[in-house]
Amino acid sequence: MQKCPRFFRIVSGLMLMGFVLSNGSTGEVFASEKQVSALSPPSQSPVPIYSFRLPDIDGRPVDLKVFKGKVLMIVNTASMCGNTPQYAGLQEMYERYRDRGFEVLAFPANDFGQQEPGTNEEIKGFCYTKYSISFPLFAKISVVGKDQHPLYRYLTQQSAFPGRVTWNFQKYLVDRSGNVIGKYDPGMDPLSPKILADLEKALIRG
Repeated sequence: MQKCPRFFRIVSGLMLMGFVLSNGSTGEVFASEKQVSALSPPSQSPVPIYSFRLPDIDGRPVDLKVFKGKVLMIVNTASMCGNTPQYAGLQEMYERYRDRGFEVLAFPANDFGQQEPGTNEEIKGFCYTKYSISFPLFAKISVVGKDQHPLYRYLTQQSAFPGRVTWNFQKYLVDRSGNVIGKYDPGMDPLSPKILADLEKALIRG
């Protein structure tokens, strides 16, 4: 019987604690839990740009995730276009910035004016011989229409810069995290001040 008062004191204490929590402290506890949750790192979902696999100009599959952490310039190209001399500007850009983590990804396409009619072997020979490119050159794809490659479906429909590809040498700038941060008209020189300024900013952000 001597233990009963102590038992009632414990029960009363617990009841009192519950009463206090229900009148304000409970809200503070939940808020604290939410703050901890908010500070926890969110689960990382794959960035769409890195989910694509395409064959290079020699037919070897390339996962774009190998370019994770680099700034990218994605461009659809053609060998018989008025914009074809931009290959020289892209190569100069690549040589200037590649040591800082920059890559040009070129995707030949025959969608505009039938200006890329050749085979992959012919495209390779033209690009390497006439312009001495050293950046990644991929196999020919389609960037518009019903045969549009999923990479370009993403770029034109789901990226931060949607809208159709209008001609050869349209350019997309991608930051080190895989986000599309710029889109440039086909006729815009790769070495234009606007493009270089945006590229510099992307490289500095790291």
